[in-house]
Amino acid sequence: MADLKSRFYKTFANLPLGVRDEIVLVIDGQPITWNVIKLEVDTDSKISKRALKLLGELRLIKTEQ
Repeated sequence: MADLKSRFYKTFANLPLGVRDEIVLVIDGQPITWNVIKLEVDTDSKISKRALKLLGELRLIKTEQ
């Protein structure tokens, strides 16, 4: 999970500021933006674990180098 987290931070840092407010996932019927995922990852919440897994599966963050 730490590897996905570091890859998320790298991807997030390279996103244009406007894109960070766009919805990227829907979890439990709730739209989630890049900024919301970052806040969740920062606090290491349950949602962050699900979001990181989904982002990896969708190949929005790299899962391997």
